[in-house]
Amino acid sequence: MRKISIIIVLAIMASLSFSCKSKTTSTTTESSSTEKKVVYTCSMHPEIKSDKPGECPKCGMTLIVKE
Repeated sequence: MRKISIIIVLAIMASLSFSCKSKTTSTTTESSSTEKKVVYTCSMHPEIKSDKPGECPKCGMTLIVKE
């Protein structure tokens, strides 16, 4: 009975340590990707958004970096 209790406690501790590591990794990845993300938009049509420079499909103006 005592061996089973020890095994259960070790299994719970192992699962908790794995879940903590995976959350830390995903948070780090998300924060680094948001720092590099640049959004371009049209000054006349702010609903137009792009991840690369170009021209507005509505009016043809050059897209600018959204601040």
